[in-house]
Amino acid sequence: MSLSSLSAHRLNNTRKAEIDVIFFNRCAKVGSESLLELFNKLEDFNNLNIEREGLRRPTKRQLEPREERELAKTVSGLEDGSVYIEHVNWLDFEDLDMPKPIYINLVRDPVERVISWFYYARGAYKNAIEYKKDPEKPTRSAAWYKKDFNFCVRSGDPECQYVPYTVIDATGNFKRQSLFFCGHSQDCLPFNSPAAIQMAKEHVERDYAVVGSWEDTNITLTVFEKYIPRFFQGVKIVFEMHNEKITNRNKNKRKPKIDEDVKEMIRKNFTHEYDFYYFCKQRLYKQYLAISLKDLNL
Repeated sequence: MSLSSLSAHRLNNTRKAEIDVIFFNRCAKVGSESLLELFNKLEDFNNLNIEREGLRRPTKRQLEPREERELAKTVSGLEDGSVYIEHVNWLDFEDLDMPKPIYINLVRDPVERVISWFYYARGAYKNAIEYKKDPEKPTRSAAWYKKDFNFCVRSGDPECQYVPYTVIDATGNFKRQSLFFCGHSQDCLPFNSPAAIQMAKEHVERDYAVVGSWEDTNITLTVFEKYIPRFFQGVKIVFEMHNEKITNRNKNKRKPKIDEDVKEMIRKNFTHEYDFYYFCKQRLYKQYLAISLKDLNL
């Protein structure tokens, strides 16, 4: 693609939204807690309404058709300037005959995500939340909490074997980053499936205003501000003012160093997940470059 063909207008799906509401169907372990904290700071700054109902909902891998419709109705009924946030897969508002909101999300290196989840699941913060939700839930063994990721992969422990095309996992691990963009179809479930990845790409290209990444913080915040100004005006200033609190939100402080050969072992099973991840990053860079060229009047 030549530089002259880059158009911020064509790359901006915000204009396709039918209601002035953000639908942040946040992926797990991509830094969504940091973006939530940033929204908390922007709430008064930009006169936003952060709808927190979704933050209290239990996470489900997929929704039933009735649940999809109920959620779409909830989002569609929010007032202008609202932000709805939930760990939930992409919804087809058009198919549900509901007005389309402004879709946003974040992505992260697929292998770093699953490593982060492995230790987050064993952290005090998450388990305190789980206990509060269900005090009667059986506690796991001390050995499970002390499990080492390097050993887990090398030993063939089912928890750390990311087998392509599997649908049922030995334990919940959020390894399918693309699932949050693919949706609730059964075709989205097989892990590292080319078909699921293609569906996810199509939804990003068609619906999402911005899919950012904390790996490229400045680029992401710049694109958010330029492409969705109603919600993100002044976001870089706000971020700089509250940087420490935002970036430390829910930070995993006990994640040890993972051996490179272990990462390489499991990376081979994430080929299509990486394809999706790079697709989203490339799209983000195109959006950034398009506005940079526009600012330079090129």
